[in-house]
Amino acid sequence: MVSTRSTTSDPGSGPTSASTGIFDYAPAPESRSVLNLRSSYGLFIDGEFVDPVAGGSFKSISPASEEVLAEIAEGDAADVDLAVQAARRAYTRTWSRLSGRERGKYLFRIARILQERSRELAVLESLDNGKPIRESRDVDIPQVAANFFYYAGWADKLDYAFPGKAPRPLGVAGQVIPWNFPLLMLSWKIAPALACGNTVVLKPAETTPLTALLFAEICQQADLPPGVVNIVTGAGETGRALVAHPDIDKVAFTGSTDVGRQIAKTVAGTRKKVTLELGGKAANIVFDDAPIDQAVEGIVDGIFFNQGHVCCAGSRLLVQESIAEDVLARLKRRMTTLRVGDPLDKNTDVGAINSAEQLAKIRELSDVGEQEGAGRWSPPCDLPSNGFWFPPTIFTGVTQAHRIAREEIFGPVLSVLTFRTPAEAVEKANNTPFGLSAGVWTDKGSRSLWMADKLRAGVVWANTFNKFDPASPFGGYKESGYGREGGRHGLEGYLRWDAS
Repeated sequence: MVSTRSTTSDPGSGPTSASTGIFDYAPAPESRSVLNLRSSYGLFIDGEFVDPVAGGSFKSISPASEEVLAEIAEGDAADVDLAVQAARRAYTRTWSRLSGRERGKYLFRIARILQERSRELAVLESLDNGKPIRESRDVDIPQVAANFFYYAGWADKLDYAFPGKAPRPLGVAGQVIPWNFPLLMLSWKIAPALACGNTVVLKPAETTPLTALLFAEICQQADLPPGVVNIVTGAGETGRALVAHPDIDKVAFTGSTDVGRQIAKTVAGTRKKVTLELGGKAANIVFDDAPIDQAVEGIVDGIFFNQGHVCCAGSRLLVQESIAEDVLARLKRRMTTLRVGDPLDKNTDVGAINSAEQLAKIRELSDVGEQEGAGRWSPPCDLPSNGFWFPPTIFTGVTQAHRIAREEIFGPVLSVLTFRTPAEAVEKANNTPFGLSAGVWTDKGSRSLWMADKLRAGVVWANTFNKFDPASPFGGYKESGYGREGGRHGLEGYLRWDAS
């Protein structure tokens, strides 16, 4: 499905039709034959797939077609309790007793299996999540394997990472992950937890459970001791039961700020250690000396990558007034070449919105943007009739008072604002309750460093956007959460500093 196509001839963009001047791309679908998708999945507890105590289930569907992919077991508090018990037994009897070197061997083995099964995982991630296959194949899955390789290397070096502190594992980690990067968020949480000697009970998002369940099969394939990793599928009540369980030592959550607040209230006054990675409303700041074509690519990657389902998405574009018209003209021209359609087609740039609920939220806030007087623009786009779709969209004439400039839309929607001076850019960028990320585009290194120092954001990219590395910490300030994941910093949330 090619839904957005350029109506001008650009020799650098691909084949054209001489008679119409419209780009045509032959379908290049990735085959689903690599998948061995089961019709139903149980909960993964103590090394085995088991039925839930209450017998409940729900369906996982493809957001691109609304096809039912599998029936998924729905865990409740009783299932969470069984999983936590299994994790505690594994921690006490097996995992915490292994040397760091031995734990590292298991992590290395998992990383290699992830690489060996990368095509299968990429297809399943795109099918279940809606993201383009080239993103799953080239970004998500390689990063997943890299995270396990990276933390495998740390497993026997914790004493060197924190000299003089005698680091020890916490115990059982309860982890709740979102639907925008299902397997990548799993790796961000499970890999450091296991490297530090903890065991895990993980709850994936209810709309994207399938790659987590395939990861459970990989744990079996790697001969990971039973109970070290447990996966309990379900909706919000399942996650709440996990967070509130009295035998959980660590809570790690990635998701919305509202749910993060609820988690903080639940764990307040307990001994549980908490890491929260929440929402964002990142400013992508373009100065008049920036390499504009490069910046336009960064803007597109910052907001339309993964359909804008990115907590650190550059959803607020701040452009210096003197170049605003030029940047907008080039951005619109670039947006006409984005291809919206089948996530399994290798030509697709923008896939499906993850769920009907998320699509409704994107539509609501976009309508509000128009009602408040912002100018709305999308390239010509024939969206598929089945599934959940939204065209790449930009709003101009936006002020800081607009809801679309203040609230996280979590979709392919960009708000464009202008500024005159660096000080004004900083003031506007920081005028948000969030503080997860930001981007700066300028030819001056000194300006990049000055901006990075002034911006209240956990991650600041210079002349790039959405670049991640397992060795680099990630996290935010203010309502974007607290704690860091990735790098040596990501180990700290899973360790205590004495033998008590």
